[in-house]
Amino acid sequence: MTFGTDDGDIVAVVGPNGAGKSTLLKVIVGLDRPTHGSVRLGGQRIDGLTAHQVRRKGIAMAMQRPLPFGSMTVLENALLGAMFGVGKGVLSEREARRRAADALAFVGLDERARQPVSSLNLHQQRFLEMAKALAGQPRVLLLDEVMAGLNESELAHSVEIVRSIRDTLGTTILWVEHVMSAVVQLAERVVVLNFGKLIADGPPEVVMRDPEVVDAYLGRAHVA
Repeated sequence: MTFGTDDGDIVAVVGPNGAGKSTLLKVIVGLDRPTHGSVRLGGQRIDGLTAHQVRRKGIAMAMQRPLPFGSMTVLENALLGAMFGVGKGVLSEREARRRAADALAFVGLDERARQPVSSLNLHQQRFLEMAKALAGQPRVLLLDEVMAGLNESELAHSVEIVRSIRDTLGTTILWVEHVMSAVVQLAERVVVLNFGKLIADGPPEVVMRDPEVVDAYLGRAHVA
C-alpha cells in the first residue's frame, strides 16, 4: 500500500470495519511500528521515531475517544498540547499560553477555557482534542473518526471547523471517517482501504462509485 498527501490536502481514509484505517494512523504517529515499508514526512523517514518525536516533527492526532486530562481545566489541556508541539526548544510559558488560547478560540472553546473538562459534552471534548493538537502547530493533523455519533447540527459544525483548519492554518488533514455525508462534503481525495490493501484513491464522487469500493462496503450482490 502506497499513497501520499500534498501540503494543504484534505484526504479521507475510508473502508469497512477491520480495513486497517486506525492502525494506519497509529503507525504514522509512532504508536505502532510497521512490519514493513516506511513512513516519510517531507521525504524524511519517521517510522523509527517514538510518538513524541513524531509530534515534534509536526504530526498530531485527534482521536474519536477523547483522552483529556480530567483533573485540569480546558486551557491547561490545550497548554500541554502547545508545550509538546513542533520544535526542539523549550517553549516559554507566555508563548505556550498564547498558542493554547488561539487553538481554543479556533474551535470555539475560548469561553470555556477556565472550566473543568468535565463540563464539556462529548462533541466539545472532541473539539478540545483538536485544540490540543492545533496548539502544537502541526504540519499534518490526523483525525480518527471524530465525527462519529454527532447529530446533524454538530456534524455541520465539525465539517466547518475542519475546513477552516486547512483553509486558515494551511494544515494538511488526513482523516479516517465512516460518516460518508461528511466525507463527500469535505474531502478532496478519498483513499479506500480493505483489509490493509489500497483499493481506490481519487475524488470522492468517483471513488464512491467504484465497483470494488461498493463491493467492499456492501458485498458483490449489491454491485450493478
